[in-house]
Amino acid sequence: MKMKFAVKGAVTILLMTWLFTGCVKLDVVPTNKFTDETYWTTEDKANSVLSMAYRQMFSNDYFMLNELLSDNVYNGYGTTNEKVIALGLADASNARFANEWRDCYGGIKTCHTFLANIDRVKTMSEDLKNKRKAEIRFIRASLFLELTTWYGDVPHFTQDINLTESKSVTRKSHEEIMAWIHQELDEVAAVLPRREDYAAADNGRITSGAAVALNARAYLYESNWAKVAEYCDKLINGTTYGTYSLFPNYEQLFWVKNEYNPEIILSLQFVPVNRTWGNLVDYAPMSANARLCLAAPTQELVNSYLMKNGHHWTTADPDYANRDPRMGATMVYDGATWVDRTGTAYPVVINPDGTTPANKISDKYTGAGTAQTPTGYYYRKFCDPDPAAYTGGGWESNLNLPLIRYADVLLMYAEAKNELSAMNSTVWDQTIKKLRQRAGFDNTTDALDMPAGDQAALRDVIRNERRVELALEGLRIFDIRRWKTAETVLTQERHGAKFDKSSGSYDYIKLPAGSFNRNRDYLWAIPRAERLLNSNLTQNPGY
Repeated sequence: MKMKFAVKGAVTILLMTWLFTGCVKLDVVPTNKFTDETYWTTEDKANSVLSMAYRQMFSNDYFMLNELLSDNVYNGYGTTNEKVIALGLADASNARFANEWRDCYGGIKTCHTFLANIDRVKTMSEDLKNKRKAEIRFIRASLFLELTTWYGDVPHFTQDINLTESKSVTRKSHEEIMAWIHQELDEVAAVLPRREDYAAADNGRITSGAAVALNARAYLYESNWAKVAEYCDKLINGTTYGTYSLFPNYEQLFWVKNEYNPEIILSLQFVPVNRTWGNLVDYAPMSANARLCLAAPTQELVNSYLMKNGHHWTTADPDYANRDPRMGATMVYDGATWVDRTGTAYPVVINPDGTTPANKISDKYTGAGTAQTPTGYYYRKFCDPDPAAYTGGGWESNLNLPLIRYADVLLMYAEAKNELSAMNSTVWDQTIKKLRQRAGFDNTTDALDMPAGDQAALRDVIRNERRVELALEGLRIFDIRRWKTAETVLTQERHGAKFDKSSGSYDYIKLPAGSFNRNRDYLWAIPRAERLLNSNLTQNPGY
């Protein structure tokens, strides 16, 4: 059963009015509806505000668009805000910079309003109030983590501020905010229930395991390897914060019928009809009735998938046969089988010289700027073949989107242990081997056993494993930023499949390189509009 975070009726209208009029900027105060003590009379009303905070914790748009900032996909159709950033052309007026800031502080305002008023509800037990406060504090910590990861120093406050204060608040250091985040997550982890302790009706609520995992991710972004290992160990080798494990089928992990499996630590919640997301209409194959292909996987991502026997792919190998099965579960390549919502299977034909199946829209590569794929690939991950996963027969999906998976915890643990010079066969078998076994690698030494090599060699292996396991889940950009490799991988020419026939014979599609200024682009610009409202907000270097 999906947790019903969508709110209905008059409360919905009231909440949405607040969302669009009172939660958009630091200089806007919420309406009296939510600060008046007459509102905070029932548990249902309090839960409506809590549900709103859950909705503001993250968005499906950012989940998908963050991939466009990385080297995993190429945005070939139109010009998104993310494409402008990737090309190095963004200034402080870029709408993504402004929207991210607005959305995070809007969610923080909701959290502060809830915390300031929840004690007015006399019908809730103190135990339940404390758990709901812990959920809100988690959401607030996650929003501040998002802000400080993108912008560095940002305004930080732990209660709502008035109009005058909002126009004079200054930026607090990244280090101070991170210390606060760690403390907050430690405190809420001690209050929140484990995943097993929730009733089915509460599936999707934030758990103590989510607080521990997010804390591990926060330490990961600081390269605090000892703390990353410590917090991951709590979930891998203990059950105090819940019991987690890998779901046995990688492709079906991202299907609606399996969305509350023990691998999912935290997910963005959706429900049929009331709250859905429709981004896949611009990523799925055209033959599956997609609208267009906004962005598609690059050849560089394809090349990162090993052969099933554990060897690196070479041009002497088949393009797609005998590869890491996660590749076929993540993207659609020429000749791949697609199963439509009636259960009918057909081949997806992308090669320009291929023959499109009868009664299907063409998926064939037709060049840059067209509706079809710009790279020769399409998305498969998140494309659940079950028609019950969608509303109205189109691409409005009610699939929960994974924000933290147990697989990520295993990868963080492996990376931390290697950076601490503590990687050994025991850690390998707990982490990378388990992921490859789940993926369906051959049962061979090269595929499953820890390879020989020094710390640097293992670093490359672990980083590549992270790339393929978490591909298209919006995390790659944060990895290449914290590794300080963005300045290299984002400035190289990219490629698509071997479908470019401009020279008379097929060659790999050549895609323009992005731009990344190492002295500027590891931080985003403080939005220009915010600095016009508050002259105390200083700007990041280079903007």
